[in-house]
Amino acid sequence: MGSTSPELFVALDRSRPRGLRAQVEEGLRSAIRDGRLVPGVRLPSSRALAADLGVTRGVVVDAYDQLAAEGYVTTVQGSGTVVNDIAALEGRAAPGRPGPDGAAAAAPAPALTHDFRSGLPDLGLFPRNAWVRATKAAMATMPDAELGYVATGGLPRLRHAVAAYLGRVRGVACSPDHVVVTNGFAHGFSLVLRALVDGGHRDVALEVPGYADPREQVTFAGASVHRVPVDGEGIRVDELARTPADVAVVTPAHQSPTGVVMSPPRRRQLVEWARATSGFVVEDDYDAEYRYDRQPVGALQGVAPDRVVYHGTLSKSLAPGMRLGWLVAPDELVDEVIRARRVTDHMTASLIQATFAEFLERGDLDRHLRRCRLLYKERRDVLVATLDEVLPGCAVSGVSAGLQAFVTLPPGWDSGEVVRRARQRGIGVYQVDDPAMDPAWKSRTLLLGYGTQRPEQLREGIRRLVAAQDGR
Repeated sequence: MGSTSPELFVALDRSRPRGLRAQVEEGLRSAIRDGRLVPGVRLPSSRALAADLGVTRGVVVDAYDQLAAEGYVTTVQGSGTVVNDIAALEGRAAPGRPGPDGAAAAAPAPALTHDFRSGLPDLGLFPRNAWVRATKAAMATMPDAELGYVATGGLPRLRHAVAAYLGRVRGVACSPDHVVVTNGFAHGFSLVLRALVDGGHRDVALEVPGYADPREQVTFAGASVHRVPVDGEGIRVDELARTPADVAVVTPAHQSPTGVVMSPPRRRQLVEWARATSGFVVEDDYDAEYRYDRQPVGALQGVAPDRVVYHGTLSKSLAPGMRLGWLVAPDELVDEVIRARRVTDHMTASLIQATFAEFLERGDLDRHLRRCRLLYKERRDVLVATLDEVLPGCAVSGVSAGLQAFVTLPPGWDSGEVVRRARQRGIGVYQVDDPAMDPAWKSRTLLLGYGTQRPEQLREGIRRLVAAQDGR
């Protein structure tokens, strides 16, 4: 069904010698050809457009009839007049911007039939019924005042629930006063960066390979980025100590993207570094809920709550569209983080906070995660087994955890070429998004997300990926 278009701009010049009907036709024809009226848009009724333009209805009816005869529109009795796809009818490219050299843009790649994009959970698993129940309960019990402007750090009920949850499942040591509710990691990290930079911390170390959000935010905040490599035990603290950085951003439970877990000795070294420099560690605990071969290691924050800023979100456990997360800030930073929150966007939506507090306290998150772990473990196992079967010589690094696999390709394979050929067959696979990564290493690695695809889709997608490289 076409979309409606209740208003339509057509310029008429009554001083021009050409008749009004010709001007209406010309205006509509030009709008369709230029792409201002896109295929599927339903034009106003002849009566409505005539009234808007100040012409008789017969002028518009005649104009619509002429455009229909030329193929620009289709008029169906009782359904109105709908714009046709003129580009398809004429066998030409749809209106759009030319390429940088003025030439027409290249034909788009085929739509993806299998997308191995990382970082996404299966949104079809979202526990809608449980969330609806929690929403109804929250609405029934929320004081009227909580529908107004609430505490900048978050609803007290949610801060208590999050503090209890993090202590129970992640070993985080905090009181509710140290919890700040945010709209996800990027939002919370921006608040922390502001507090750190204002406090004189202007040199920030990031893991290599790493991911884009922290790099972009550190640069945007006016701080300096110092890139520190990771190995099989996590960030190289010896290399970190050679930089002027006094802030380090790490993913210790499941390094992104390599998948390694920071070892106990390396954790101790990192905490010692933070104390020696009077610096801070920012811990992104982005997918620690998903460890499949054993219990996950506890949060680094539990070892040094005075030196570690902890971040968690619902982006992997429920859905990125929730835009809900939290950070746990040390005594030295929490007031500055809350002040930064107050002067930017003040607070997170109170209804979402109240609903999640209800959801968390009822045990709905625990139940949802138990279900998801079983499903995601099966998907990871299928991905690894299929790679072993059809692509001998490849290797999956890191622990059995998360929603993505870091894959090293066999000798002779180039990841950039793999990405290109797979895309031509409708398979979305991806290189690591870190320009500081060793090019020789990057050219042999892929990051394959498996959270959004069922086991049979994963098997078929990997087989088609390999076939695309062989030209089959």
